[in-house]
Amino acid sequence: MGRTTGTLFMVATPIGNLSDASARMVSTLKEVALIAAEDTRHSQPLLNYFGITTPLCSLHEHNEQSQSVQLIEKLLHGESIAVISDAGTPGISDPGQVLVNLAHQHGIPVCPIPGANAAISLMSVSGLKEGQFLFVGFLPSKNQEKTALLDNLKVAPYATVFYEAPHRIKATIKTLCEVFGERRQVVLGRELTKLFEEVHRTTLKDARDWLDHSPHRLKGEYVVIIEGLAIDAATLDITRHDKLLTALTEKLSLSDAVKLAVTITGEKKNFLYERALLLTSP
Repeated sequence: MGRTTGTLFMVATPIGNLSDASARMVSTLKEVALIAAEDTRHSQPLLNYFGITTPLCSLHEHNEQSQSVQLIEKLLHGESIAVISDAGTPGISDPGQVLVNLAHQHGIPVCPIPGANAAISLMSVSGLKEGQFLFVGFLPSKNQEKTALLDNLKVAPYATVFYEAPHRIKATIKTLCEVFGERRQVVLGRELTKLFEEVHRTTLKDARDWLDHSPHRLKGEYVVIIEGLAIDAATLDITRHDKLLTALTEKLSLSDAVKLAVTITGEKKNFLYERALLLTSP
């Protein structure tokens, strides 16, 4: 008879307010053999608060590959393990995915213990009408890569949700104004569930003034939601661009057609080039 494996629990922890902790979170963390934490120094006060004495080990971006292999061995020998991040749901823009993938490959049960999530929390109070949204985690740190990603998302008919660090928020809002236009609605969530929580909905243009209004707004982690483009407007823009590109590529080379289309529409070159490739491909 084969040995029974342990279970891997992905456990959500509060993102600020300890009252958001669930009874299931506490009981799971008490019952497992080991807790793998993103930062043990950060997690220890949380465990102390709830009287959890389960042993801790680290699981972060620098040791995730090697540590995951060792944790799989423990799971295969019947020990159950919980994974927690510094705050919120692990494996979502935080370490944990490598371990989860290995667990699935080895037939080890993986169980979510749901709880707080900053992106979902802000989406619930955004008031935006889109039922759908795209979560992109943290944007690329390099401006060129960030702009390219956002350029592909600006005509999406659904909201875009991402995380941003306080020291980059002003530069990111500036880039969003350039890519999405200053009139697009944005919802900014700062320090969600914490003492100095702020939720502010405005236009991208006014968001810059809001950030400048108080130096405290350049502190604390941000969740940002950008309103999706209205479906009719998105469809109309793409249809117009496609008609123009089709006409131009019949008379000009692909490169010249795209250059002229950029001049006429003011649209980003990368976006028009991708549309032109799609339209001219066999």
